[in-house]
Amino acid sequence: MFSHKHLFVFFLAQYCVHLAYSQANVKFFRKDYYYLKEVRSFYKIHTLHKTWDDAKVQCEMEGAKLFYPDDDDEVTAVIDYWNSTQPFSWIFVGISTPNVKEVFETVDGIPIADVYDRWGPGEPNNAGGVEGCVILRRDGTLNDENCAKKFPFVCKKTLESLDWNNYCNIPDTAYEYNEAKGRCYKFHLQPMNWSDAYTVCNSEQSYLAIINDEAEANILANLTSRAPKDKVEGNYLRGAVHLGFKNNKGWKTIKGKPLRESGYSKWGGGQPDGGEQEKCGSMFYNGHLNDISCDQRLFFICEHEIDILSTDYALRFGEVFQPVTLNSTEP
Repeated sequence: MFSHKHLFVFFLAQYCVHLAYSQANVKFFRKDYYYLKEVRSFYKIHTLHKTWDDAKVQCEMEGAKLFYPDDDDEVTAVIDYWNSTQPFSWIFVGISTPNVKEVFETVDGIPIADVYDRWGPGEPNNAGGVEGCVILRRDGTLNDENCAKKFPFVCKKTLESLDWNNYCNIPDTAYEYNEAKGRCYKFHLQPMNWSDAYTVCNSEQSYLAIINDEAEANILANLTSRAPKDKVEGNYLRGAVHLGFKNNKGWKTIKGKPLRESGYSKWGGGQPDGGEQEKCGSMFYNGHLNDISCDQRLFFICEHEIDILSTDYALRFGEVFQPVTLNSTEP
């Protein structure tokens, strides 16, 4: 049994570190992003090729932006990192012609002339009249390209823009910490189909919420009740939210556990009733389960487990934080 004294010292040390070392000193965004101190930003090279629009959406889902270079120093730092890790000859960057052909702007609406505009010889040339997006070559030059083509890309998060959620140990303040469960939840107000919702939660280092008991069902129902759902317009199904279970040779959670063994399997009246047409899981606003078409657009809830005792967490705070050794034999 852990000593109360040791536990107190442990959490006091953790709290003090939070106060003494701001996120600007921790220099951590996500496990899959790399910090370049020369330009005080975090970067992720995406090796799965996507169209320009899909690349932009992917970065936004991760809480970042499609990278575009601010200046020569950033180009040098990113290309050095790129050269040391990947073989690509070019990448999509966050520059396009969103409003007028041949008028290039960043994803932040900044004219390219105000950031980095070192074009390759003869570029931009709008070949075939279809080149409205921009790639960065390995030599540091820019070239206009067809937005529908698929290329690797880089997402960027500046240290200055980071807003850390200390309760949930995640760079997203929209997650709410629940003390009873010791984990965090986020209600997403942008309706999506089940697969896209799953992807969004994963990109946030979380997963589509799984209900493990009646108390957790009440927590999610309360979160749903408080969300400003009525303000959201558009074509989507009201009355239910996507959750992390589906019919895969029987109803199972996304972690592979049969629903009846997960701790909670209270279906709504008459549910499940969709057969092969409704193989994804959802929750009525009252907390009862419902089967739904995987293509149906709904709100959804992500769940985040806090890893405050992991090695990675300690490393984020540097060598200053040394976990207290807990003696399990001391009363």
